[in-house]
Amino acid sequence: MESKRQQKVARQLQKDLSEIFQREVPHLFNGAFITVTSVRVSPDLSVARVYLSFLATKNKDILLESIQEKGKVIRQHLGDRVRHQLRIVPELVFFLDDTAEYADKMDKLFAGLEIPPAPAEDDEDDE
Repeated sequence: MESKRQQKVARQLQKDLSEIFQREVPHLFNGAFITVTSVRVSPDLSVARVYLSFLATKNKDILLESIQEKGKVIRQHLGDRVRHQLRIVPELVFFLDDTAEYADKMDKLFAGLEIPPAPAEDDEDDE
């Protein structure tokens, strides 16, 4: 269970990182549309796990590697934004958020299920 402080910091980091990806450094990633779906912060606020989703991108793994390689630049931009709110700029760890793909896979599985109709129940009064 995250504390209120962790939740507040996570929301602020998500907002700031979204703006960084969309406004400040889109040229680093060939204009790929990157969405920050969620951020989880460690209890000591030193590590932020950032979950990303990509649109209009063919190879998501290569883009994720590129983001990880340029993590210092992104952290520097983040530090410029949060330097008055946080004592330490958290270390950023990026992950691919595959919840939409997982939900789509589950929908396809459920759509493909053949559920037989329930058998008609006999009257129980005959006993």
